[in-house]
Amino acid sequence: MSIRTSLTCLSLAACLLGQGTERLTLEALAHPTLNQTYAGLPMTHLEWLPDGTLMQTRREGDQLTFLRVDPPTGGSKPLLEVGRIQAALVAAGVPETDARIALGRGTFTWNDDHTAFLLDVADQFFVVDVKGMAARHLADGKLEEATFSPDGTQLAYLHGNDLYCAEVATGRETRLTTGGSETMLNGRLDWVYQEEIYGRNQGSKAFWWSPDSRRIAYLSLDDAKVPVFLLVDDRSQPQRLLQARYPKAGDPNPIARLGVVDLQGRTTWTQVTHPGQETLIIRVTWDSLGRLLAQISDRAQTWLELRRFEDSGSRVLLREQGRTWQDAEHHGPPLCLKDGGFLWESDRTGHRHIYRYDTEGSLKNVITSDPWDVRRMHGVDEVKGLVYFEASEHSPIATHTYRIDLDGQGLTRLTVARGSHSVRWNRTFSAFLDIWSSLEQPARQALFDSNGKQVRMIDENPSPRLKKLPLGTIRLQEVMTRDGFPMETLLILPPGFDASKKYPVYQHIYGGPGMPQVNDAWNRELMWWHFLAQNGILVWVCDNHSASNKGRASAEGIHGRLGTQELEDQLDGLKWLGAQGFADLSRVCIEGWSYGGYMCAYAMTHSKAYKLGIIGAPVTNFALYDSIYTERYMGLLSENKAGYEGTNLAAAAKDFSGKALIMHGMIDDNVHPQNTVQFIDALLQAGKDFELRLYPGSDHISAFVKPWQYWDIMRAQWEFIAKNL
Repeated sequence: MSIRTSLTCLSLAACLLGQGTERLTLEALAHPTLNQTYAGLPMTHLEWLPDGTLMQTRREGDQLTFLRVDPPTGGSKPLLEVGRIQAALVAAGVPETDARIALGRGTFTWNDDHTAFLLDVADQFFVVDVKGMAARHLADGKLEEATFSPDGTQLAYLHGNDLYCAEVATGRETRLTTGGSETMLNGRLDWVYQEEIYGRNQGSKAFWWSPDSRRIAYLSLDDAKVPVFLLVDDRSQPQRLLQARYPKAGDPNPIARLGVVDLQGRTTWTQVTHPGQETLIIRVTWDSLGRLLAQISDRAQTWLELRRFEDSGSRVLLREQGRTWQDAEHHGPPLCLKDGGFLWESDRTGHRHIYRYDTEGSLKNVITSDPWDVRRMHGVDEVKGLVYFEASEHSPIATHTYRIDLDGQGLTRLTVARGSHSVRWNRTFSAFLDIWSSLEQPARQALFDSNGKQVRMIDENPSPRLKKLPLGTIRLQEVMTRDGFPMETLLILPPGFDASKKYPVYQHIYGGPGMPQVNDAWNRELMWWHFLAQNGILVWVCDNHSASNKGRASAEGIHGRLGTQELEDQLDGLKWLGAQGFADLSRVCIEGWSYGGYMCAYAMTHSKAYKLGIIGAPVTNFALYDSIYTERYMGLLSENKAGYEGTNLAAAAKDFSGKALIMHGMIDDNVHPQNTVQFIDALLQAGKDFELRLYPGSDHISAFVKPWQYWDIMRAQWEFIAKNL
């Protein structure tokens, strides 16, 4: 059941956060040297150890301290004696200064048992045996994506574009693959596979140890036919030329093969599953019986197969197919059970739920159902027959953690505090750490038992400075679209709000599939929104059908025509806002980045609703964006030319209405500056008014983490709004 009812507004922030007299300033929010911290983060850095205790990492000066913490009491004692580790490294030939610097960075790669870790010391790699307090030189050079085998005896890693392994006990290195080059990647993800299938959190790793530690499955990606896109970094002389193999819609994709290599370097290639047809290898894993599983999709991602690879070939365990797309990017691997069966996430009903299959791929039972979505499976306790997962069952704008019986009975919500929760379980599912926040409360951290009872608060995070600020009042409501879909919306009213007055509107948008912006969670932009409210501006956020993350069924209306339904929804939201009587719809500024930048530019070329637009790193023609993301939602370019042309905003520049501030990083390898260049060229020819802000040396997001560029972004936005809205 939702915590809100349709069209019911809930006032959230004013009472809790107070109506103090200290004013927010732009400098306090974003200036590199004058910024202030209003909402802290949990400062206790914890992770579970295999024995059920916790490891706390604490920085003291330029060094780290490692403590073993008793979960229920919080009592601690030294876990690692950094001085002894440093001495072990020195004994292994490391200069003392280098050892100290490396230990201070704290970038350790642990084995599964946390009895040893790999450490990079000035591009020399050492394995440190924690129990014996001994260090051993393993390899030199650039080792990437180093991963211990499950039994801890081997370490696999990438040198360049080939896969290697080393024996931990002796340091003996074996090259497992050959032929790696600029265009042949063995065990490494290329740009588009990392960005759109496996995700940035995966890094560039494209290899997976077998449970018995004797084999490694890996992807081999042939990028030879993938076009090279050029970017130029003009900050130096001579210029620095940046090249990336980037397939745009309709371009050749990387050719993927799946191999299994043993520790002597002998590779066996898996069967080509669909000869003559372009396919994507979406996920790879091993089941509990040591059998290789992979998910295979067609290029446009209209179907998805789970296959098991065997000596005689492969067999399809299940196949997903719907009217539009299969969400490859957000589809995790199956959760494998001890008997060879597995749990599988599917949105075949229009909502994502968990299904149980036996080892032969026959459906045993449906575990979750009803009109809400599973967000992620945490794991399964087969002894107790319980599945643990995150879902939107309680609220579509907040993530909670649940458990349920394997037979689908006994659904229980374990996180009860209001807000969005990020949970980490211990290995036996007897306790969990929870970090959660809401729009009222910055993130806090506590320990809970398996039934969701709080054992102890770890980080209260009271954030007293917030109470001194005259913050706006936040209201949440569901607003109906013209076809009756309930959109989640957020409205921030200025302090001292007077319903008889008319206020200008700042509208934040992303709008892309499955990426809601209305979340009951503290976020970086919240204080900026309160700053705008403090200056007499209404802040409005509205999640259209496809952005809502309310199941694939709610998103399918965008297929083949990105922008059309999204704008209809946003105009429906503005209509509702205008009907409240206090919003001046002649003074609306829309702002967004990436897909949000596309939606800003689309709205200003396809409607007259917006006086201003702040357009960040926009896609301005989906024929210019990468193949895997674009074709998932637009279909193939050869089959939907009219749909693609509808996303070409340069062609619609003559209809541009309002004034825009356009921003882009000059070496953006994701949404290329080419998008902005083509768009502003068309705006110039059409005689339209805009301002342009370019950020040297910044990619798609790095301007937000470079202090002076971030300050310029925020200052430029505020000056643009203050002058024109």
